[in-house]
Parts: sequence; structure tokens; C-alpha cells
Amino acid sequence: MLAKGQTILDACKQLGGSEQTYYRCRKEYGGMKADQAKRLKEPDAENARFKRAVADPHVAKKMVGPEGLEPSTCRL
Repeated sequence: MLAKGQTILDACKQLGGSEQTYYRCRKEYGGMKADQAKRLKEPDAENARFKRAVADPHVAKKMVGPEGLEPSTCRL
């Protein structure tokens, strides 16, 4: 679209987005290749593990332990 001489504003309108969204995405993903940007959106194995723990209390208990977290182990 832009290669055909269209302005950014016109291309955004045609695609149904705003010009602000275009610039925000360009700032965030501008130097990345398509596969790198897709990788950011894929859930990591650790996130999947935590989701299972939240969904199943038995898995959460195995991860944390029978007594739960001790206050001294929870440091920020």
C-alpha cells in the first residue's frame, strides 16, 4: 500500500486501524523479522506450566509444596 504511493493515514483507514496504532507497532516491532514478532506472541513452556497450575489445584500444590509458601521465601 505504501509502496503504491498511499499515505500512512490512508493505508491505516483502509485496514481499519488508526495511525497511532501503526506508529506504536512500528516502534515496538520495527526492527524485528516476522518470525521474531510471532515468537513474542507464542506462550512459553513456563507460562503453559503456570496456566495448568492455576487450572488444577493439585498441580499447584505439587509446585508449591504441601505447606505452601513460607513468608520468608517470598521476597520481592
